[in-house]
Amino acid sequence: MIGFAFVATMINYLDRQTLSVAAPVLREQFHMSNVTYSRVVFGFLLAYTIMNGVSGPLIDRLGTRLGYALCIAWWSAASILHAFARGAVSLGVFRFLLGAGEAGNWPAAIRIVAEWFPESERALASGIFNSGSAAGAILAPPIVAWILLRFGWQYAFVLVGVLGFAWLAFWWPTYATPPEAAKEVAAPVPSAWRLFRTRFVWSFTFAKIFLDPVWYFYIFWFPEYLKSARHFDMAAIGAYSWIPFLVAGSGNILGGLLSGSLVKRGMSVPVARKTSITVFAILMMSAIPAVLAPSAAVSIAFVSLAMTGYTGALASMLALPADVFPKNAVASVYGLASMGSGFGGMVFTLLTGWVVEHYSYTPVFFGFAIIPLLCSAILWTLTRCEDTTV
Repeated sequence: MIGFAFVATMINYLDRQTLSVAAPVLREQFHMSNVTYSRVVFGFLLAYTIMNGVSGPLIDRLGTRLGYALCIAWWSAASILHAFARGAVSLGVFRFLLGAGEAGNWPAAIRIVAEWFPESERALASGIFNSGSAAGAILAPPIVAWILLRFGWQYAFVLVGVLGFAWLAFWWPTYATPPEAAKEVAAPVPSAWRLFRTRFVWSFTFAKIFLDPVWYFYIFWFPEYLKSARHFDMAAIGAYSWIPFLVAGSGNILGGLLSGSLVKRGMSVPVARKTSITVFAILMMSAIPAVLAPSAAVSIAFVSLAMTGYTGALASMLALPADVFPKNAVASVYGLASMGSGFGGMVFTLLTGWVVEHYSYTPVFFGFAIIPLLCSAILWTLTRCEDTTV
């Protein structure tokens, strides 16, 4: 069951990374500046933010099987539509549609984890399915670059989009809620407003504002950084930009193992989760030497460590809602909280475009090295992880 979530997450990232890899070509063809490109990315994040608050409660009401199927069908169709873009505006519209569908992946996957795994295994299970994001990001540069150079950028969006429909052909006849979880998931779903009024949800939402935008920066801007700051051509981007994502995949497992081992050693679940998140937030400060490194190879190595820090922290972040809320509400909780990550992503994406346009990538890397520490501080000071009755 976790394999389904892993593959769906991998396809999710293949879809969104197609633009990142094709960005140098599309920016030249559509005459997009850094600011214009940031607005296209903003369109994706705007829809992603709005639909996080919708998709989570929707999945809790429709159930994992139907809810997940609708989300991946939507975003796969939206990916194919990118082939019809004729400028920055139409590209932004199709990115908006893609973001609307992709928002449902994590609430649905977290619900699978809640239905199938005990709390001592949830961080590792979350890390396993979330490693699909690294796998998708690893595969995207060489695959998309090869398709783009051989057939054109339109085919890259179409072929990647078709993968989602192939996933559906296996998912629909296979997935079923485990019998031991059936009664709990069938209980009435609390309203989104009632959930958001709990201290955990609003503080967790606030914390995500300062964590997830770091990942958005790397997936949307790293190929551009290699081109403009390190002078890579398209072939070099395809050959090397996947490396940090390969290394980052280990963070999903390391984060889950650290959190799980702390729980097994007797540490309370909330403290174990927060400790693991803090350790990996500190590792994300590797972004500072990454931008200061004189060689591209050293820079890529430090970016790899910073991205590993993100995935390691996220493994515990993904497990937290299921530690606190019943199974019939976890998709809603994570969807609502992810509105914070979408909001932070929108703000920091626009800031990134403006800062790069007027200054350089240096202050951007410094900023994304520091803000994860704010996430950790919020979790320790504001977020309470005691059992919540809704």
